[in-house]
Amino acid sequence: MSAINLRTALPGPKSQAILDRRDAAVSKASFRSTPVVAAKASGATVTDVDGNTFLDFTAGIGTVNVGHAPAEVADAIRQQAEDLIHLCAIVGTYEPYIALAEKLNSLVPITGPTKTFLSNSGAEAVETAIKMARAYTGRPAIVTYEGAYHGRTLLTLSLTSKYALFKKGFGPFAPEIYRVPYPYSYRCTHCRDEGSCNLTCFEDLERSLITQVDPSAVAALIIEPVQGEGGFIPAPYDYLRKVRALCDKHGIVMIADEVQAGFCRTGRWFSIEHSGVEPDLVVMAKSIAAGMPLAAVTGKAAIVDAPHLGGLGSTYGGNPVACVAALKAIEIMERDNLNQRAEQIGEISMAHFRAWRDKYDIVGDVRGLGAMTAVEFVKGRNDRTPNTDAPLKIVGEAYNRGLLLIRAGLYSNCVRTLVPLTISDAELEEGLGVLEESIAAVM
Repeated sequence: MSAINLRTALPGPKSQAILDRRDAAVSKASFRSTPVVAAKASGATVTDVDGNTFLDFTAGIGTVNVGHAPAEVADAIRQQAEDLIHLCAIVGTYEPYIALAEKLNSLVPITGPTKTFLSNSGAEAVETAIKMARAYTGRPAIVTYEGAYHGRTLLTLSLTSKYALFKKGFGPFAPEIYRVPYPYSYRCTHCRDEGSCNLTCFEDLERSLITQVDPSAVAALIIEPVQGEGGFIPAPYDYLRKVRALCDKHGIVMIADEVQAGFCRTGRWFSIEHSGVEPDLVVMAKSIAAGMPLAAVTGKAAIVDAPHLGGLGSTYGGNPVACVAALKAIEIMERDNLNQRAEQIGEISMAHFRAWRDKYDIVGDVRGLGAMTAVEFVKGRNDRTPNTDAPLKIVGEAYNRGLLLIRAGLYSNCVRTLVPLTISDAELEEGLGVLEESIAAVM
């Protein structure tokens, strides 16, 4: 039985009426990938206000790894809301905050004492991690990467790459930010002929500590072990190990941004675990709380404790309702072994992707880690020029067929798949079939 069920022309009449209201009431700068107007969602499906049911290959941009609206999480939220919706962790303490901090301290791949600070969003957590690193080291500078995405606040936007989409017209940006190449072998001038990463970009990183900034001034290096918005690019494990050694050599805090790649998405609790590298701080959000607004920085206790008393705070950070949602979501991830499921999803998806690479001239690179996978589109098999039109058309074709997708990549020439990890094999195959139909339609 098909999970997709389209009852009306798209968008339906009720959806169109709400979209018209959106155009009148909401900032035009607020982008939407598809015209879907959701009424409810469950598992891997979203049903719109007209009764059309779509398969969701976005998972709320990676926020619902445990699926949409799992009953156990909804029950936990309901029960907590009856007792305490909000107090503010600055005003007083409540047990769910402490229980979640304890759990996160035990999950991160860091040896020795760890501590946690909770906030609202990935961007806020990144800023918090930078504050911790600067307070701990007494240094101002931050090293970040080409293709990086760390948020949309002033500091995190300064760290973020992809200027035209995210940064145009919003400067000036924060000082003491230094950007280096990410190990992206498909488009690396050093690696293209070899077809795999030769880690020459690490030499670029080392060189930047001579040409751009002295290492004694660097507080932190922040890296996505799998770049998200940049195009789902996993960093080679050897590269991450070299970065770890470099940070150790110069006393630089290594921050792993796991906002999109965390919580079983790649087949591990955190994607950096695949490399065996221990970061100093881990930034997390998105699927931490099954879609509730929550984020965290967890790391070495000495670094987390470095800011002065009162230096960190968040009115809504660690809200008790969000905390119980996170605790229940983590319980589900552990009980249902979603790490293993992510690996299975990745194997199925990549088998299809590799076949498409051989079949369709516009499919350039296919890549990912676990259930964090992407297809990069080019002008032709022998022309790696980014095809920026194809993904936009594919997303539209997929929507018309009942599949929700979003783009990614420095050139917006990738289609990323972030399916809920609770998706069934039948739903996964159905969605992959629609995605292939959509690719074929734009050839």
